[in-house]
Amino acid sequence: MARLINTRLKPQKKADLQIVKQPDVKTTKYSDINLKNWKNYGHILTSSLWLFPSRLKEHGHSNEYHGNYIPQIAQQMYERYTKKNDIVLDMFFGSGTSGIEAINMNRRCIGVELKQDLVDSVSQKFTQKELVTDVNLICADSTSQDAYEKVQARLEIMGEEKAQFLMLHPPYDDIIKFSDKKEDLSNCESTEEFYDMFEKVAKNGYELLERGRFACLIIGDSYKNSEVQPLGFECMNRMRKLGFVLKSTIVKDIQGNERGKGRTANLWRYRALAGGFSIFNHEYIFVFQKP
Repeated sequence: MARLINTRLKPQKKADLQIVKQPDVKTTKYSDINLKNWKNYGHILTSSLWLFPSRLKEHGHSNEYHGNYIPQIAQQMYERYTKKNDIVLDMFFGSGTSGIEAINMNRRCIGVELKQDLVDSVSQKFTQKELVTDVNLICADSTSQDAYEKVQARLEIMGEEKAQFLMLHPPYDDIIKFSDKKEDLSNCESTEEFYDMFEKVAKNGYELLERGRFACLIIGDSYKNSEVQPLGFECMNRMRKLGFVLKSTIVKDIQGNERGKGRTANLWRYRALAGGFSIFNHEYIFVFQKP
């Protein structure tokens, strides 16, 4: 993939969100969507309830890694909130969904991942040229100053001061253990510690994001100690506390997109009836803007 030349203007203080007008084109500064032809974008979801019958598995995507988000979310976010050649910063890179879709949609990506073995494995999904020009993978603790400085250095190499979009898909507390590392958010000793560590990651992301641009948080809730732990809303509030402005709260159906419970489905139904709770069939997508 040839590297695209970055001709995007640097943001002007009070003009970040001005409409760009040409005779047959009308776009915002954060998107390539032509508002003069807005009826042609029926595939872009603008409702607060998202239903996807299955997970996209083609165009470089696979489902070998438990806990990754579905590519359709990246497709929707990138087309609506980014322009071609923009840089997406993913602070929980995982199996690389953000980077794969960045390549597919002519964007660039910086991914931060805690586990070196996963970084090495995911690197195989990209060509050597893409790893030089379009996708930069960093092994680091996303809560740390070290991660912040490494992202800054990669941005400079890629010709930018800040990223143009922030993607956050953290572990859902301790539902899935992703490693034995103490820096892993899935290994926190308490849910409160999970919130605090997530806030540190979000703070790094906030400072590395260009003013006026957007961020996406994908997260679900958990059930612990006989009560719901509202991970989504608490993490959303932590981001608002950092200065993010909440633009959308989307509920996404996860039925058909999660790994099947198989024979345990009836057991969960029994537990729900016996314990007075409901089985989670949804997760949240929160969209923010950095003012």
